[in-house]
Amino acid sequence: MAKTRPQDRSRRSKKGVKNGESKRTKASPDTLLVQAAALLQTSQPEEALSLARRALGLLQPTSEPALAALPALNLLGEINVELGDPDTAREVFLAAVKLDEEGINDGAEKFLWLAQLCEEGGAESVKWFEKGVNVLKREIGELEGKLKKPEITEALDEKKFKLANALCGIVEVFMTDLSWEQDAEARCEAAVTEALLVAPNNPESLQTLASIRISQLRVDDAKAALSRSMSLWKELDPDDPKVPDFSTRISLSRLLMEAEMEDDAIEVLERLVEENDGSVEAWYLGGWCLHLLGEKQKTAEQTEAAKSLLKASRYWLENSLKLYTMLEYEDERLREHAEEIVKRLNDSLGPSTGEEEEQLEDTDGGEDEEMKGT
Repeated sequence: MAKTRPQDRSRRSKKGVKNGESKRTKASPDTLLVQAAALLQTSQPEEALSLARRALGLLQPTSEPALAALPALNLLGEINVELGDPDTAREVFLAAVKLDEEGINDGAEKFLWLAQLCEEGGAESVKWFEKGVNVLKREIGELEGKLKKPEITEALDEKKFKLANALCGIVEVFMTDLSWEQDAEARCEAAVTEALLVAPNNPESLQTLASIRISQLRVDDAKAALSRSMSLWKELDPDDPKVPDFSTRISLSRLLMEAEMEDDAIEVLERLVEENDGSVEAWYLGGWCLHLLGEKQKTAEQTEAAKSLLKASRYWLENSLKLYTMLEYEDERLREHAEEIVKRLNDSLGPSTGEEEEQLEDTDGGEDEEMKGT
């Protein structure tokens, strides 16, 4: 292609700027928000932030709060969560609440986010969850009163899953911050029962039930709930929307280990590492799980199987510690526990060798049958 003469390039540049300014000015808030949401979905929160701010400026051009700004405020809140700025996210969601205190115009999302972001936790968190629950119940009732078109059914199912997850959020608060409350156990039972009635095929509801049963020392019931939860998605493609998100499956692996279902736990963790090999927690939990499996094999006097599992454990834990340093991770207890196990393994197995690491890498971190203990 022939080079363009400088004067032509300059002329076109000025024209482009003019057109660009025109497009920037004429871009509708709806278009900007759609583009920002798409960027957020593709893990580009910085770019999404710029567009969402422009949309907010158009929808709320002065300092006077405007109801029309709700979509931009909610999206800005989610973007700031993704950017790791919970303080700004909380501030934005609270601004949205002032505009729509009952969630009539923009639904339950801001309340559910505030339940997770509120600094007080405890009763304050439950308050926000309950506001979100009430909005979702109202919306579900409205949808159930409409003709059962495919799009209505899909929206209804989505609302029910959100409602179930919000109820599970309430359970989590009562099992942690409010565990000392006299009615904590009763509140947990009521919320998880309602969650299972609303969405019986929601993996998170079943995980929450398992967590309650573990705390009650009803381990067999917990195992049944966890097996049912896994069966709902483990054969699905990783991109299937029915597969729980990464953090939910991290929690699942912890529950499986508590219930002494280590084989299932390592299956979940291997899948997580395949999806994201930069997760410190996934590598750490995998190493801890393999260590537990190895100790079980030692007890059963399966020496060679135990040795393979323990070598795999060390490999996973060393990976978690490398990532910990590289990513400047901040969970000191995780690091200390991982280092403690690695030290014990080095004492019993001898120092790790490069050859061992290559063998483990060839089997994707110990995914062969021997390392799974099968």
